[in-house]
Amino acid sequence: MHSPAEADACVKELRVALAAHGITLPSLGLDLPAFASRPTRPLIALGNCNLLTARALTAALRKGAA
Repeated sequence: MHSPAEADACVKELRVALAAHGITLPSLGLDLPAFASRPTRPLIALGNCNLLTARALTAALRKGAA
């Protein structure tokens, strides 16, 4: 089981890692309804993005996989 603090830290780390590639996901955050489940299983909501952001994310992932 992961704590809310761990989930929040993960969101912050992901935001920083994406920013290092010039990528911003405006809706990135914790999925609050997931905290209502027992046991708590926090989910991270990546949210929506435009095509430019999706392409930048795809390029960063491909570069990282190479």
